[in-house]
Amino acid sequence: MRAVDIIAKKRDGLALTREEIEFFVHGFTRDEIGDYQAAAWAMAVYLRGMNETETTALTLAMAHSGEVLDLSAIAPRVLDKHSSGGVGDKTTLVVAPLIASLGLPLGKMSGRGLGFSGGTLDKLDSIPGFHSDLSKAEFLAQLKHCGIVVSGPTHDLAPADGKFYALRDVTGTVSCLPLIASSIMSKKIAAGAQIIVLDVKVGHGAFMKTAADATALAELMVKIGHGVGRKVSAVISDMNQPLGHAVGNALEVIEALETLKGRGPADFFEHCLAVAAQLLLLADAAPDEGAARAQLQAARANGDALRKFGDWIEGQDGTRRVVDDYTILPRASIVEDVIAPRDGFIADINAEEVGLTVVDLGGGRARKGDAIDYAVGVVFKRKVGARVARGEPLLTLHANDRAKFDAAKARLLAAYAFSDAKPAPPPLIHKVIR
Repeated sequence: MRAVDIIAKKRDGLALTREEIEFFVHGFTRDEIGDYQAAAWAMAVYLRGMNETETTALTLAMAHSGEVLDLSAIAPRVLDKHSSGGVGDKTTLVVAPLIASLGLPLGKMSGRGLGFSGGTLDKLDSIPGFHSDLSKAEFLAQLKHCGIVVSGPTHDLAPADGKFYALRDVTGTVSCLPLIASSIMSKKIAAGAQIIVLDVKVGHGAFMKTAADATALAELMVKIGHGVGRKVSAVISDMNQPLGHAVGNALEVIEALETLKGRGPADFFEHCLAVAAQLLLLADAAPDEGAARAQLQAARANGDALRKFGDWIEGQDGTRRVVDDYTILPRASIVEDVIAPRDGFIADINAEEVGLTVVDLGGGRARKGDAIDYAVGVVFKRKVGARVARGEPLLTLHANDRAKFDAAKARLLAAYAFSDAKPAPPPLIHKVIR
């Protein structure tokens, strides 16, 4: 079997066998197949697609490229959630401590920024000392002692996904349904959680631009999960404007902490409640959604979730002081407001353009291995549906380079649309697939 033949077969639109997929995935993982061939294969998949059988085979091949954890010795049920990628999506930073503070362990393998979407690990890495690349032993120990662990793929767990993930980010092959589904579900299977909620984004700032595509992705991932014995549901959520107010790694950590303190954006906390409530329902920890939400709101109100956040960060070697002292996070040298160019209502904020702007500022990666500037980003003051007057601040822009600031300012203003009539804000949650 040769890698070039497998690439050519997919290039020609033919379905690959399980054996061919396993050969390619395991060869790439062991460095027997180079980046250049893996990039060609990923582009062939992007252009030609994969059927459900191929996608399931790819998922399992990546999951079994390393160890698959058995977490039953730690807890009878371990929970997990995953987002398909969004702009301003710091949901894990709130959902994980909410869930764990209620006595339900949450173990998650996550990713770094991909294309225009921010990565959970990049946000956590902005916290001084935080250790995001854990070994299997460290992953299990953190889960057992703290009840929360969030780590990147390692040589022990789904190493193939880590390699493909980095390659897709710089080869234009991110927004591909089978590659997204297999990437997400391989990490979920390898990490061993029995209960999984998938947060599938749809809109400008998502890889799935239409409700039909988002539904197809969600249904495919739910089927893969059920097929390997997991309890899975999917929340299809809106990404036509950024989630919350902050976009940028350290800025999103601050917003997550403010949300756990009861001072964060209402739309962001509502989104977190919707995702976390599904986890409680799948775990049979609440009789209905209303009861689940009441438990979660109480965990925030009594401070349990915030304390659990501190335990989590400290357990992964981060500085617990971040909970109360945001000055220890990276800070940009240029912090200035961008003002509204006209009177009217905000009709649209193109989330994809916002995400790409933050990448250009240095908050994401243009090339594999690029360093991240954790300080840069945007904090929105007004969002879709709000009325603004000419000269009022629309957002605060954080940058470390004047030329990049000026370019970002122009691009962000172009991402806005205004109207004279008040528009309806987009829905937060489109539907839930159980």
